[in-house]
Amino acid sequence: MSVTAVLHSEWIKMRSVRASFGSLLAVFAATLAITLLAFATVGRAEADGAEDPVFGAFYAINFAQIAAIAFGATAVSSEYTGGALRISLSAVPRRGLLYAAKTAVVAATSLVVGLATTFAAFFTGQAFLGKYAIGLGEPGALRACVGGGIYLALMALLAVGLTFLLRSAVGVLSLLIPFILIVSFVIGGVAEGAAAYLPDRAGQQILHQDPAGALGPWTGLAVAAWWASAALVAGWWAMHRRDA
Repeated sequence: MSVTAVLHSEWIKMRSVRASFGSLLAVFAATLAITLLAFATVGRAEADGAEDPVFGAFYAINFAQIAAIAFGATAVSSEYTGGALRISLSAVPRRGLLYAAKTAVVAATSLVVGLATTFAAFFTGQAFLGKYAIGLGEPGALRACVGGGIYLALMALLAVGLTFLLRSAVGVLSLLIPFILIVSFVIGGVAEGAAAYLPDRAGQQILHQDPAGALGPWTGLAVAAWWASAALVAGWWAMHRRDA
């Protein structure tokens, strides 16, 4: 099969699996819903005296990243259900091509949805702030919108690599979600310097107007990209070394 045909088949598979397509839609829908709820109720109260209005605009990204992880995990785990991977490999014997195509489709779709999510969340939230509202001309705002979309795509790719490695979406979700919601903060309380290099802490530096600590906005995003790349390399190794 040609590269274009393999990419098209992976796109069809991703749309056909309700869990993965639903998770992708949830990245946008859940973020927008939480932004509407938060900013419509306490938006102005929180904005009054806020130290970092840019970071505050992306409160709902904490929930979007969970949906992005779920998307990346379920997009891959469907291959390990009912021997689907053996069927995929019979059509595309080149494992590297199959792996690259699935990764590319997840990366492209999560990036497009991630960018739409961050820009929509930003403008939706600011619509409720009245005189406290900021625009894309605010220092760091445009960078945060673009970088936030890239960050969500990186979290999806981190889940892709780990799911190829563990062969289980449940295993990946059980590992990453507690890690982001709990372990990251525990490590931060004990060793703040080390915690700054965790994928979520480092990647979210891009959302701050004036990031504190050793990592700058793009440097932090590069650290998150390193984590995603390491997971993808591990997943590629597992894909090539293990039986289908």
